[in-house]
Amino acid sequence: MSPAVQMFMHDVAARNPGEREFHQAVGEVVESVMPVVEKQPEFRKARMLERIVEPERAVMFRVPWVDDRGEVRVNRGFRVQFNSALGPFKGGLRFHSSVNLSIVKFLGFEQMFKNALTTLPMGGGKGGSDFSPKGKSDGEVMRFCQAFMGELFRHVGPDTDVPAGDVGVGGREIGYLFGQYKKLVNRFEGWITGKGLNWGGSLIRKEAAGFGTVYFAAEMLATRGQTFDGKTVCISGYGNLGSHALEKVNELGGKVVTIADEHNYIYEPDGIKGDKARYVIDLWQVHRQGLEAYAEKYGAKLLPGRPWKTPCDVAIPTGAENEITLDDAKALVANGCKCVAEGANMPSTAEAIKHFQDNGVLFGPGKAANAGGVATSGLEMTQNSIRMAWSREEVDAKLKEIMKRIHCVCLETAEAYGTPGNYVNGANIAGFVKVANAMLDQGVV
Repeated sequence: MSPAVQMFMHDVAARNPGEREFHQAVGEVVESVMPVVEKQPEFRKARMLERIVEPERAVMFRVPWVDDRGEVRVNRGFRVQFNSALGPFKGGLRFHSSVNLSIVKFLGFEQMFKNALTTLPMGGGKGGSDFSPKGKSDGEVMRFCQAFMGELFRHVGPDTDVPAGDVGVGGREIGYLFGQYKKLVNRFEGWITGKGLNWGGSLIRKEAAGFGTVYFAAEMLATRGQTFDGKTVCISGYGNLGSHALEKVNELGGKVVTIADEHNYIYEPDGIKGDKARYVIDLWQVHRQGLEAYAEKYGAKLLPGRPWKTPCDVAIPTGAENEITLDDAKALVANGCKCVAEGANMPSTAEAIKHFQDNGVLFGPGKAANAGGVATSGLEMTQNSIRMAWSREEVDAKLKEIMKRIHCVCLETAEAYGTPGNYVNGANIAGFVKVANAMLDQGVV
């Protein structure tokens, strides 16, 4: 880390004490873009780095709701609107017990650059709550969502801020949130994305993040003349992203041998395919069950921890931040892993990323590799605006083309700035320059 980066990060840490996830996200980007800023006098004069790490607005609010026993519960709600230079704020809502201001800020910061890479007109934001839908009844989830939107509706809208789903927020939650918003404003504004197909949603939106990550990984493999055909793949989730990554890997000829939850994983040496793969796709979204249900149904063994010591050719982390540590990275490299595509947001530690890069592993950072979800959200917004619905094939083709374009710009930017093959630098610099140039055009605001 250069002295300039160290000094800058010291100031960031001082202004945002205790926000370790946010510090980590900012540090990765600043290390990539500092040489660019130092060579661009207009960026230095405009204090571009200092401005871009500060959100335009951050809102925190209480969310009181009543559970099925009639008891009042209180959670915290957040919405961080990071940057609107390229369009209205856009980013998901995460409902999970781990959510705090630091996590929402890191997610919003990453989202700003991720959205820029899609080339669609979207700014960056993120939100959520420390409420967990897991184990809650539909009634409890509905009452929480209605209470949450009772405050959030003041800060969002089709031309202001467009939320979507994320961890813990699927079609059920989006429906409850949208219904309450519609009631409060007395308008049907098809702005929130991830909607049901029968009321304005887009085909492929549910599958997009998983499909997009696999499409990005396929582009990385192609740079070495390889495909997914015959590759062994480890996936660390079984939810929306992980299950659809599994679906697409199978379609492309790969063999997925692991799925996981927060605490355990399942290893299937012959691959998770056919009825097993279809069951994984429905496991949480339809049955709302954990991996224990899969283990019982198919006689599989639940193993403790993360799956990263399992031999594989390709690793697709789709769980939480920092789930791949340096020790995990060493195990993956030693066991022959040649490609890592981050399906989650910041799932690899800085030390793990360096180990991958030092050992020639193709490494696709989340802001590039998992941009398929928000890209298809943008396509959903477009369909709503023109009052049309595209076919599954049309949306999938557009998604695949967007992921190829993101891969190309990451590779070309890394090459142009003297770090060929470094997808981290390519993604960070390309996203930063696009946002920074828009901010320059719009003045000091």
